[in-house]
Amino acid sequence: MSRFLFVVPPLAGHAYPASAVADALAGRGHEVAWAGPRARLSPLLAPGSTVYPTGMRPYREQAGTGMAAVKSLWDEFVLPFARHTLPAVLRAIEAYQPDAMAVDQHALAGALAARRHGLPWATMCTSPMELAQPFRGLPKVESWLSGRLAALSREAGLSSQDDFDLRFSPYLGIAFTSQALSGDLELPAQVALTGPALGARPPGPGFGWDRVDPRRRHVLVTMGTLTAGIAADRPDFRARAIEALRPLGDQVQPVVIAPEQVLPGPHEHALITPWAPVLDLMPLLDLVVCHGGQNTVCEALAHGIPLVIAPVRHDQPISAAQVTAAGAGVRVNFARVSPQRLRTAVTLVLSDPGYRAAAGRIRDSFAAAGGARAAAELLERLPGARGRGSPPGAMPVLAGPRDAAAAAVPLAAGSPG
Repeated sequence: MSRFLFVVPPLAGHAYPASAVADALAGRGHEVAWAGPRARLSPLLAPGSTVYPTGMRPYREQAGTGMAAVKSLWDEFVLPFARHTLPAVLRAIEAYQPDAMAVDQHALAGALAARRHGLPWATMCTSPMELAQPFRGLPKVESWLSGRLAALSREAGLSSQDDFDLRFSPYLGIAFTSQALSGDLELPAQVALTGPALGARPPGPGFGWDRVDPRRRHVLVTMGTLTAGIAADRPDFRARAIEALRPLGDQVQPVVIAPEQVLPGPHEHALITPWAPVLDLMPLLDLVVCHGGQNTVCEALAHGIPLVIAPVRHDQPISAAQVTAAGAGVRVNFARVSPQRLRTAVTLVLSDPGYRAAAGRIRDSFAAAGGARAAAELLERLPGARGRGSPPGAMPVLAGPRDAAAAAVPLAAGSPG
């Protein structure tokens, strides 16, 4: 049995995959604890989870789209979050005494604290943005980010000789995707593709199952939380989706996740709900219309459901590009798509069986990659962890773009480099 400390931002898209992996570890006899803002993180985790609190300061609203949004993400959230939480994460390690750590790619305090304490850790890559290396060919942007990360390392007391990319553990990276979706990315040798980690979700406030019409096909429309405050030159995307699907109301029932004030009714052809149990809904769905958040994309594809994606910012354009390249969906313009064009896209994906077939191929690749179970098995093989069937200190290094089931070679225990 080993002790694992998880460090993640208090955001559903980051906490849910990590929670599924933590549950898999617990099911294999290990102890798991968390470090993060307790009030915001605990509702996203299994009841009774141990959380060492880090506090949560206010952060500025992330601005813009494109590269401006990426810079805002790092300067206004990722880096300040690391600085604010690092002292508490260091205290959590001292109190909990973990054998190894699992650290979200955007929770850099976990990587810094692990290095300070000489602990092995795995990076959990919940976003395709860093994996796809969007700054390649943009040397000024890459230099800007490298400088920010180097300054953060110096502030954390790491020596100038302790040279590694905070975004990638030198021991292990776990990416919740598969090659069927991500394509032929050039990844660091220690990154394994496990497919999405799907697990039990905390119960929500209730959902109108009695309003789901079994006679019609079902289209989920969800735009996450990051679209709030994004200026567009047309009405809210979800309102345009309602209008787009209205003429299909005899055959298609939209299930639209939105606050009631965003979509004042009546909308007899649609089910409008402020919250939905998305994973429970998936078996009933024929199509997902979304912003391209990695969780939503992978949840849909894990059920073989094709997508229409209207990406907004951050990693969402990358997800949209991967889905369209795989043939599992189409992309529309978030700000400018008209109801008519959106209806055309929806009709195309619903009527052409090729999209569902492509989504099915990705679903099968996810299942083969192993998901939360595969991620847990890899974590057990971190140096210092004591897992089933793995001697202490054994750690895989996987060659080339690969899924977690690929062959592995041992890496000697200890701090690499």
